Amino acid sequence: MRKITISRAVVALSAAAALALAAPLAASAHVHVDPDTATPGDYATLTFRVPTESATAGTVKVEVDLPTDTPFGSVSYQPVPGWSAKVVTEALPKPVKTATATITEAPTKVIWTADAGNQIAPSQFQQFTVSAGPVPDTGSIMLPARQTYSDGTVVNWDQKTPSSGAEPEHPAPTLYITDAPPAPEQAGTAGGVATLRATPGAQAGAAASATPGATSGTTNAPGTNTAGADSAATDTAIGLGIAGLALGAIALVVAVFAATRRRAPRPAGPGVDETRSDSGQVR
Repeated sequence: MRKITISRAVVALSAAAALALAAPLAASAHVHVDPDTATPGDYATLTFRVPTESATAGTVKVEVDLPTDTPFGSVSYQPVPGWSAKVVTEALPKPVKTATATITEAPTKVIWTADAGNQIAPSQFQQFTVSAGPVPDTGSIMLPARQTYSDGTVVNWDQKTPSSGAEPEHPAPTLYITDAPPAPEQAGTAGGVATLRATPGAQAGAAASATPGATSGTTNAPGTNTAGADSAATDTAIGLGIAGLALGAIALVVAVFAATRRRAPRPAGPGVDETRSDSGQVR
């Protein structure tokens, strides 16, 4: 009985640990923008943190669509070893008027393609950084992403998060500018790992320099930097997982202690002779 009780406690601990870690790890595999806010008129450094979710194929291509109704005037990328990148500039479907000009063409897409023999392997991630601005004066903008795997599978991160904050299966990274972002607990995300991360960075109005290898209209804005640390939301998710493991360990100790006490012999009372006869009766 004692062994059975301990075995059940071990099984319970394993289940608790799996549940504690499953939620944050699953959420961290999604594509998010973190931090997901920016200020109108500023330049923002956007770091796309892309994990490979597949267990059998690697990521070989990443595309991010840029807004065409509220376009960025300038987008540049930071080189990533083993990957080629380009910013696609196209004529806008409809001219956009601003306070100072009418925009007829703008950056519409950023594409990263892995060099031959290179990929983001299973259980790995890669960060891709761009500088974009000036940030348009609008409520929010979606940055849909497409992730292509070496086996031909394409995952589209393009679903809009509703006002309720309930996160869809493949949420599109969204940059909130004048709108308030949903609370993390409402969005159902414990972390932020393809993880498109938008970090306000470069100064607005900084002089741009030409970027070798980019398509026509692509420029580099000074102040581009790499976001190295994981988001605070990811740290919180990991902390919750560790806390779950700790609680499970405490439960195991309590279960083992209780089982041991149940098996402990009860001491004989004063003057009682515990010598048993052949029939099993206490004499």
